[in-house]
Formats: sequence, C-alpha cells, structure tokens
Amino acid sequence: MEAYRFENLSIFLDKEGSREFSKVSYPVRYGRFGEIATPDYIFQFSLNGEIKTIQGRGRNWPHPSEWLKRTLGDDWVYYSSGDYTDLYDLTGEYYLPCLSYPSNSVIGGNPFKDHAVTSAIRTWQNLQDEFMALVPDSIPGSLKDFLTRVKEFDADALRSRSRELHRLIGRRVTVLPPDTRHVDYEVIPLIVADGCLYHCGFCRVKSGQDFTSRTREDILEQIQNLKRFYGRDLPNYNSVFLGHHDALLAGQDLLEFAAEHAYRILDLGRSYLKDPRLFLFGSVDSMILSKETTFESLNKLPFLTYINIGLESADSVTLAMLRKPVRPERVREAYGRMVDINRKYEKVEVTANFVIGEDLPPDHLPSLLDLVRSEFNQPFNKGSIYLSPLIDSGIEDAERRREILRRFRKMKTQSRFPVFLYLIQRL
Repeated sequence: MEAYRFENLSIFLDKEGSREFSKVSYPVRYGRFGEIATPDYIFQFSLNGEIKTIQGRGRNWPHPSEWLKRTLGDDWVYYSSGDYTDLYDLTGEYYLPCLSYPSNSVIGGNPFKDHAVTSAIRTWQNLQDEFMALVPDSIPGSLKDFLTRVKEFDADALRSRSRELHRLIGRRVTVLPPDTRHVDYEVIPLIVADGCLYHCGFCRVKSGQDFTSRTREDILEQIQNLKRFYGRDLPNYNSVFLGHHDALLAGQDLLEFAAEHAYRILDLGRSYLKDPRLFLFGSVDSMILSKETTFESLNKLPFLTYINIGLESADSVTLAMLRKPVRPERVREAYGRMVDINRKYEKVEVTANFVIGEDLPPDHLPSLLDLVRSEFNQPFNKGSIYLSPLIDSGIEDAERRREILRRFRKMKTQSRFPVFLYLIQRL
C-alpha cells in the first residue's frame, strides 16, 4: 500500500481489504482498492478508478457504521445497520441493503430521502475535479495515474460503462439469486440462456421471452469481453452468476462449458478473494428433469455452487392465483429433489423461493409449513428457504408490513430449514 497526505486529503493506493466474505456486524471492505479521505467522507474506488463506496465521517451522517455502495449497474445502495435487533434473523446479514429503485422490501426506510446521503453522492461528483488541484504537480506516477482514472470516471462515464456491461451480456440483469448475498452481490454476470418456461402472472422481473439457450460461441465471446471490461479490477471478483432466469435448464454440457471457461479465462483461481462461487437459477421443471450427472458435474467444478429454485407455493389455489402453470405435486417433487441433492453433494447447495403476502389464499402458508417440515425431524442448515414479499417497496402502511413480518416469523420458527426474506436486487 502507498499512502500520501496533503492538507485535508489522505490518499491510499492498493489498500487491502478482507480476502473472505464474512458475516460480521461491523463494516468490512473486500478486495483491493484505492481510497481518498477528506474530513467529511471516505471515498473508495475500484482498481479501475470507479467510485465504489462512500462513508460519511461527520455528525450529519446517519450512522458511523453505514455506507453507500455503487454497483456496476450504476445503482446506489445504502447499507443500513438499522434499528432492527433481529435483522440477521430476517435476512441472514447484519446490514440491510436499501435500494435506490423499487423492490420488495418490507423493512427499512428510504435513506435516499436523507439530505446527508444524497449530499454525499453530489460531493463525490463535485470533488472529482478538485482532487487533482489539491495535490502538487510533482507526484509519483502511480498516484497521478490513480487520480487520472478517478477523474475519468465521472457520473456520465459510469452511466455509459453500465450500459456497456448490459450490452455485452445482452440486457440488464433484472434479478440476482438471493444466495449472492454471500458475496455481497459482487458477481460477474455470464448469460447462458434467455427467457423462462412459465411467464408467471405475478412476476415483474422476467423478460417475457421463451426459453432459449445461448451458443458456446456467444458464451466464449461474453467471457472474453467481460475480461476486458473488468480490466484492472478483475482480481477483486471470484464469483460468477450464470443467467438469466433458468440456467439449470440449459443442461449439463453448457453449464460445464460456461463454468470451466469462465474460471480459466477470468483467472478466478488467482482472485484476491478466496472460495470461488457459482450462482444460478432453476425452475420446478429444470430441477425435476436434470439428470443426476448434472449435479455430479457441478460438484466437481472449482466452485461452491448455489442453485436457487422458484417454487412459490405448494397450494393449488395459490399457484392459480399467481398464474404459475405448475401443479402442487410437481412443486413437492422439485422440493424433494432439492433436499436429496443437498444431502448428497458437499459443494452444491439448492435453495428455494416461496412468496409471502397478506392477500394470499388461506392454505398457502399451511401447505408451505407442511412441505418444509416433512423431510426432517431436526433442523438442517443446508438449503435455505427465501420468502419473497408480494409488495411494492413504496408501501407506507406500517400495519401491512408488520402483518407480513408476522407471517414470516411464524414460518421461520416452525421451519427446520433456515428461512430469510428475499430482497430482489438487480445488476
């Protein structure tokens, strides 16, 4: 690490953060990054020079342990420690990502209405031109290169860069698997298939396309383009999301091809971060139809693999209301397959999504409780259940939020699997 100090400015190059993602109740930064500290803020940057996090230092900042993070999709996320004594029980994390766009959260307020938070983003934008003026001309080349990169990536350049990412993979990632919380949603998106099987009526994040696998040529081109796109910052990533909404249906050969080539070409084995991980979605049918050799193959990859399956409900009336064209017995079969895979394979974990809401049919929650209690007589820590609230984040009715949380807690206390809220986050 190189450190430079000027009047009201401290600059650190190649600062080292944690090499492992962890569940802790205090702020942690991961990977390697550059930092510029002023009396009021700490600005941290990717190795490319893009703004990554902002943390306030003054009295007006909402909480000394909270911060802003910018994603490569050009979204700002505020990490709140909140006033939630049971936040970890609700989400599996000690910090709540508060999103700057509509989602499905039933906890947390809107920190982007706080003047201190919006002011921090404006301050970074205004200070970019001043950083170069605050340091003398005779500075080491490494410092000058860093400040030049920081200046290059102004708000307009970052916006264009996010559009470039989406162009390289075909479109924006509208939803990440909930398991990506284990790596703070820091994944490289590699698309192996577009569309989905069902076009469920309740879903607001899918494209409406019919399912189509990508070609090997397309996947290889994506990987090469992504390597160039991430550039200097590539060693700060160790995880890949195979998108979009039902990669499992693409089959063993294509999944193997994509995962192995991504690992080799992106050089994930030499990432600054330990324990490479692979994330993908599956469906009821892809879970049932996948051959055993698919999971054997995934278990042999140099990744810890997480497969998230959208089951939604085990009740026929609820499935009809959701306009999800599957039968309850197929949901139960897919769930049984999930449990079996989690028992068999050390490096593969399958998790499941179900919906939760106040206006769902009366048999939805009892059928769900019956399903998640049927396989085990004691708690089992592998194979989390995620409950996705059918609600807009803009809802102001506190009583409605409390009712959904009450139902969530009932489910959590009676389930023999870990149960968490699913916060829909995009990239």
